Amino acid sequence: MKITFKKGGGVKHTKTNKFRQFIAQKGLKSTRQRDIILDCFLSSSRHISIEELYLKLRTKNPNIGYATVYRTLKLFAESGIAREIQFGDGQTRYEHANEGEHHDHLVCTRCGTIIEFENETIEQLQQDVAAAHGFQIENHKLELYGVCAKCKA
Repeated sequence: MKITFKKGGGVKHTKTNKFRQFIAQKGLKSTRQRDIILDCFLSSSRHISIEELYLKLRTKNPNIGYATVYRTLKLFAESGIAREIQFGDGQTRYEHANEGEHHDHLVCTRCGTIIEFENETIEQLQQDVAAAHGFQIENHKLELYGVCAKCKA
């Protein structure tokens, strides 16, 4: 599966500190395995499944088990440095969560490519629709499913 993502600033250090503070507040230990998983996750593309991250880690760190990767990714989401997302294929993926950033997704139903995009017109239209109904949006996601340019060709 190919994953396309927007380029973002290198906020690895900030996210590492945020996660370490979260771990300390929860009374959990900071472990070498968590640090390795964190570094790998923060260095990875933005939509990664537990299995993909596990397989990526396993080559250099065979002592890190699947369950450890699973639990650690859950902690990343709980701490706010990652976001769990599902694209209807039964697999949970994780993407980097950046404060103040919002994007939507195009998902190819043939090859699984995920393309992130931002569109101010769509964002404004959502606000207009909500306002017309007296509704206040707290959060939203937009996922468009179809066939990517490569698969269409």
